[in-house]
Amino acid sequence: MSAETTTELTTVYQVKGMTCGHCEGAVSSEISAIPGVSSVTAVAKTGEVTVVSAAALDREAVAAAVDEAGYELI
Repeated sequence: MSAETTTELTTVYQVKGMTCGHCEGAVSSEISAIPGVSSVTAVAKTGEVTVVSAAALDREAVAAAVDEAGYELI
């Protein structure tokens, strides 16, 4: 019997341009497609996007996902 230890990393990003629930969904959907991401919570009111992942994500990959959704990582 082996015990598995899973360590997840939580990172908060600032995204410019989100104004509504649709924006939150678009950003969350794109970032969720990055390998290793287990959860994404976007809040339009604050511009904060909280990402939980198995390991540190490449900032360029996150920026590309946000850009694909039509917003800007700041």
